[in-house]
Amino acid sequence: MNNNELQYMTGFGNEFETEALPGALPIGQFSPQKVNYDLYAEQFSTTAFTAPRADNRRTWFYRIRPSVIQGDYTAIDNGLIRTAPITEVPTPPTMLRWDPIDFPTEPTDFIDGLVTMAANGSANAQTGIGIHIYVANKSMDNRYFYNADGEMLFVPQQGELLLRTECGKLTVRAGEIAVIPRGIKFAVDLLTETARGYICENYGHAYILPERGPVGANGYANDRDFHYPVAAFEDIEGHFELVAKFNGNMFRCDIGHSPLDVVAWTGNSAPYKYDLARFNVMNTVSYDHPDPSIFTVLTSPSGTEGVANIDFAIFPPRWMVAENTFRPPYYHRNIMSEFMGLIEGVYDAKEHGFVPGGSSLHNCMSPHGPEADVFEKASNADLQPQRYENTLAFMFESRYVISPTKYALEGKERQANYTDCWRTIKKHFTGKQDV
Repeated sequence: MNNNELQYMTGFGNEFETEALPGALPIGQFSPQKVNYDLYAEQFSTTAFTAPRADNRRTWFYRIRPSVIQGDYTAIDNGLIRTAPITEVPTPPTMLRWDPIDFPTEPTDFIDGLVTMAANGSANAQTGIGIHIYVANKSMDNRYFYNADGEMLFVPQQGELLLRTECGKLTVRAGEIAVIPRGIKFAVDLLTETARGYICENYGHAYILPERGPVGANGYANDRDFHYPVAAFEDIEGHFELVAKFNGNMFRCDIGHSPLDVVAWTGNSAPYKYDLARFNVMNTVSYDHPDPSIFTVLTSPSGTEGVANIDFAIFPPRWMVAENTFRPPYYHRNIMSEFMGLIEGVYDAKEHGFVPGGSSLHNCMSPHGPEADVFEKASNADLQPQRYENTLAFMFESRYVISPTKYALEGKERQANYTDCWRTIKKHFTGKQDV
């Protein structure tokens, strides 16, 4: 299966309507006394009923059975999944970096292959994020999942996934992203032998597109390039398992039918995908390296204007033309905390040790920047226009300190010698002015 075999609707956060059977959507009202095809009407809300119209997100489902038909939940082992606040180990100010997590050797689906690397804020207070890595080698057979703690941003690094959701199907591969709203039920099928990627679990305000400011009406991530699924339903009965992440813990219940039985839906809270190659990069054409906020694809605002609960930024292929400028990211300390991952290629500030599937964490006020060799190379480069190609890195940047889990701090993937990349930075100061 490939992307061309599925149909999508376009536009970010539109008031969509879609039906898999003609006439399944009521006209002129949401909850008629009887719905066509003897369907059940069910409203799905990811904001409060009284949220302002511009912020309100809800969808009406017309489904074969209402969601209340399910068994009682029982707690199951959380495995390596953790939820903020992280209290199992102290959070150090040390700069941290990790190798990729290995693919499993035993059959492992998306749920069982989730490993939490870090988190911040509080899921219960609906602030902050959880950061996970997924590794899988099998599809979720007869198993479904929903997350009541936050919406889930998928950033695949290797392999391709088919996300079967209540709203329909979408595929996502390396170089694309997908977002599943808080509470949406879904299953993850593998379209390749194995799959690995990153998940940002957003406990806070749902993702929106950042403002463009003086850039004007176009650029960055354009609304038209976001794709939403069309209605597609499963009318199957049998023995299924529904797994829930709720208030930081994992639960399961039995269910006698597929919960993906929505025949039609209308609303603006639904899964979507985006091809990162369509991001319209803005960059300097004169001098200096701009702040990384110019690469923001999606943002989750906090209660403070201009300070994000989470920004999702990318560092894609682009031209570098700045004159008389140190072109890689500058050395800096930041009140925001930064978790980075690499999808492919080489990141310009870290030419060694930061590999696809790996990750790094530079927390609030922890200094970071180019490794020693990169500084020397960039400081003496012949500054011709240069095309950065075959590279794609990303960053989850948050106003809250990001706390690594016990697994992240003590697991075999942690690079114990990460800070050595700066230890060989030379002293060039002589007290004499450069000519």
